[in-house]
Amino acid sequence: MLGLELVVVLGVAVLVGNAVGQRLGIAPPVVLLVAGVLLGFAPAVREAQLPPDVVLLLFLPVLLYWESLTTSLREIRINLRGILQLSTVLVILTAWAVAATGHALGLPWGPAWVLGAAMAPTDATAVGVLARALPRRQVTILRAESLVNDGTALVVYGLAVGITVGEEHLSIPHVGGLFLLAYGGGAAVGVAVAWVNMNLRRRLADPLLGNLVMILAPFTAYLLAELVEASGVLAVVVSGLIMSQVAPRIIQAEHRTQALAFWPLATFLINGALFVLVGVELQYAVRDLGRADLRDALIAVGVICVVLVAVRFAFLYASTYLVRALDRRPRQRMLRVGHRTRVVSGLAGFRGAVSLAMVLSVPQTLDSGEPFPDRSFIVFVTSGVILVTLVVQGLLLPVAVRWAKLPPDTSVDEEHDLAETSAIEEAIKVMPQLAADLRSDPRIVEWLRQEYEAHLASVRARSAGATDDPAVLQHQDYLALRLALISHKRATVVRLRDERRIDDTVLRRLQAALDSEEMRLSGGATVE
Repeated sequence: MLGLELVVVLGVAVLVGNAVGQRLGIAPPVVLLVAGVLLGFAPAVREAQLPPDVVLLLFLPVLLYWESLTTSLREIRINLRGILQLSTVLVILTAWAVAATGHALGLPWGPAWVLGAAMAPTDATAVGVLARALPRRQVTILRAESLVNDGTALVVYGLAVGITVGEEHLSIPHVGGLFLLAYGGGAAVGVAVAWVNMNLRRRLADPLLGNLVMILAPFTAYLLAELVEASGVLAVVVSGLIMSQVAPRIIQAEHRTQALAFWPLATFLINGALFVLVGVELQYAVRDLGRADLRDALIAVGVICVVLVAVRFAFLYASTYLVRALDRRPRQRMLRVGHRTRVVSGLAGFRGAVSLAMVLSVPQTLDSGEPFPDRSFIVFVTSGVILVTLVVQGLLLPVAVRWAKLPPDTSVDEEHDLAETSAIEEAIKVMPQLAADLRSDPRIVEWLRQEYEAHLASVRARSAGATDDPAVLQHQDYLALRLALISHKRATVVRLRDERRIDDTVLRRLQAALDSEEMRLSGGATVE
């Protein structure tokens, strides 16, 4: 099948799958997997497979970079020890438990460890769905865990695949060296790419060129790290976390607006395409499995799902009580959570994009030219486990959140009000000096002062919970009128274009300005 046809088919499948999922109240990834299975009946689609060695490079960098840019580094620092435990120790334990289970079910140790590595990491993008239901600290820990654990899992995965195909050997010094190179080299590459990114962004005034650098950054970090046999995942994550801290100082507003339009769409398409492609692979794997193998694979799906949940719960409780026994500092006590919160965290360990990309990148053959042992079995079991976790855990998690009765997390709103109040107060304070430096008309200064003070009064009233305060009501009326006027202005410039009194170029320029103003008034957020 031609590449263009595959792009169209994947795009339509992602569109239809998400629309059907939202309409029926089913998790869209489940519908996308089913769509991929149905597409797999078409021989042309089934035969159009991406080379295994480029799957990770094409899909992971964009997903990981966006998650890194939008994760709180402050919360990561506060909860660093717990995050490192979850993203290293838990990943290795999970990979071992799944590998031992797979071996007990008949897999050779090499393919069993490949399956274990694929099943070990949780999915960063799935946590975004939970953001509104869980406190910020818990969401940050889950997201940071899933960012770093990808690097650990990929080291285990690369070692397992290398041993199976005959490229690697197993010894404690060799494995230790691989982990050291993966983490140290990946972090170093991430820092270097972020440094180059920062310097280029400072010098590029054109937003198109600036955002091209931003798009290239995750791919460059991943590729350079892989070339020196370090962790491409950690390189992308470190680069993204650094940029999340420095970008607000060096990136212009127009650059951020373009980035905000691109990245959510890109990650949405890549995630959807991954699920569709695994659905295609799943259908292919079913054809390749005999009836007895298919029965064994279904049993493996059920058993491994239980193992994943059991290992995660056991680790969450065991590590918690171990830390409490060893660290009794007051600061550590402030970070403690109850068992209800741990139950929610245990059920939030979804598998997704990284696991999908790993199984798609399993090579077809060994160095000897023979088929990779049990590849179809690995693909089927991985897809099945992802499907079960999305459906079962996706249904259980809201119930667990309601049962846990987690206290509402208002810290984001409180900090937002603090930042907005402080910014307006300091702007009012510095306004006379800026007006004198710019030789502004006193009438304009007075007009701006009144507008800022009215906004400040509404923010203070909203922070105090006085939603019926006259300042809040007046601000709401002000916003409603401004938005209505923007809508009328937009209709006017469109009418002028239709009457051929202005060109489409003029329409687009005015429309962009009106859209930007509308987003600002509506509370649109930026990323970098």
